[in-house]
Amino acid sequence: MDRAAPSPTSSPELRRKRTAAPLPSPPTPRRFCSISDVMRRSLPVDAPPPVAHSREAIYDTILCDVCGSGDRAEEMLLCDGCDLGRHIFCLRPIAARVPTGPWLCPACAPPARPITSVAPVPRNISRELEFVGYTIELTLFSFLDARRRRKRSLVMHKKRRRILPFVPSEDGVRRLKQMASLATALTSSDTDFSNELTYMPGMAPRSSNQARLEEGGMQVLTKEDKETIKLCRTMQQRGECHPLLVVFDSREGFTVQADADIKDMTFIAEYTGDVDYLENRADDDSDCIMTLLLSAEPSKRLVICPDKRGNISRFINGINNHTPDGKKRLNVKCVRYDIDGESHVLLVASRDIACGEKLYYDYNGYEHAYPTHHFS
Repeated sequence: MDRAAPSPTSSPELRRKRTAAPLPSPPTPRRFCSISDVMRRSLPVDAPPPVAHSREAIYDTILCDVCGSGDRAEEMLLCDGCDLGRHIFCLRPIAARVPTGPWLCPACAPPARPITSVAPVPRNISRELEFVGYTIELTLFSFLDARRRRKRSLVMHKKRRRILPFVPSEDGVRRLKQMASLATALTSSDTDFSNELTYMPGMAPRSSNQARLEEGGMQVLTKEDKETIKLCRTMQQRGECHPLLVVFDSREGFTVQADADIKDMTFIAEYTGDVDYLENRADDDSDCIMTLLLSAEPSKRLVICPDKRGNISRFINGINNHTPDGKKRLNVKCVRYDIDGESHVLLVASRDIACGEKLYYDYNGYEHAYPTHHFS
């Protein structure tokens, strides 16, 4: 018998080699300008040019569908429908943390079902007439039990208001204008930008900032709110600032106004600056000193002094809390929280703030020692 000829598919010599297709080049991630870059540009002309920082390695497996960046993979959501990635801070509204369980992007999420009315169940009149006494007793018992359950639910299931992350401006030119206004105010005040508490030599050390020393106790920031504050700080480091403008007023000096609508309970900023003992600032005539810690022992009381280092919080003005018109301007509240054992001062919106409205809070939120009669 003749030997069969080798088939093309079985012969190794004749087998076609496959080459891998070239991978598509990832889109260039969006790069934001931070407040530190703006502050460097606000220095005198003879200052050395700013040095560009090297960017971190881009995570090239999953890219955000909105910003096109693969950075911060731990905050990237992967849609279970279309496999597209999206940062939690690129969602609108912004998500405070990565949700548990499956997640669908807005394009793959099913539409909400319309609410349909439920037909009432017909009552059995004949049975109620047959057992009149039993029906009345059962109805009375159900009514009292419902009242008890309703009262209990109001106490046990009262929803606590959480701090919301701010929504940065989408327009890059507008965002640069906001940071430039802050840089102008800080440069005019001879103040360096600092978005955290600073502990300088000769002042109070960091070990003195212990929230447990607060007289009467201090409220602890919850885990959810702590994640929100961490998210806001991350956005600020990337150059996504709060939609706020620092403007100059002939009567009030530098003031802060909203450059977009701000919802109630939105995080505005943390009051930052140098931490010092209150007794060291007894003769200080600065108008921007903030109470940080009120201990039972006067020698351990701490204050924040943003005269050398600070952020936008030092330009938010106070109200005249002795007049009704002054109290109507109040739209920001100043709250001290215990964060990881240390005291921090957070500024949060106390109501909805319209675009163009100036920000005000009460300087005497804890002790009525600061004179505000002369405030407009």
